[in-house]
Amino acid sequence: MSTFGKAVWSGGLKDGKGAISTKSGALKDYPYGFAARFEDGKNGTNPEELIGAAHAGCFTMALSNILGQEGLTAEKMETQADVTLMKQGEGFAITKVHLTLTAKIPGADEAKFQDLAAKAKAGCPVSKVLNAEITMEAKLV
Repeated sequence: MSTFGKAVWSGGLKDGKGAISTKSGALKDYPYGFAARFEDGKNGTNPEELIGAAHAGCFTMALSNILGQEGLTAEKMETQADVTLMKQGEGFAITKVHLTLTAKIPGADEAKFQDLAAKAKAGCPVSKVLNAEITMEAKLV
């Protein structure tokens, strides 16, 4: 499988404007820029937010696969990935991602659920590509 995301940028760092698009069309010339990245409440998206969405989606799909291998099917899973961007030296780095999962999985016990969620966290391709601390909080409801 191969896919792509695309970014276009015009102008300087703080006054410039960009647009992000995806192969699927889920994002088509969606705005991003300095204000959306470093000033809360501004319109547009930013790379860290997109990484968070990708990580949450990847982890949740990985867990669904692992649950299926165990004969379990989630009624509902909701994952939030909080991405921390910190200044390091002359630049910035994503230093941490915290996954928060709430799941309703009929027939799952707490110990098995925690084990399977940890396997999904470790096996998710987005987890593997990030050079950051990845923590997780998983709750069965």
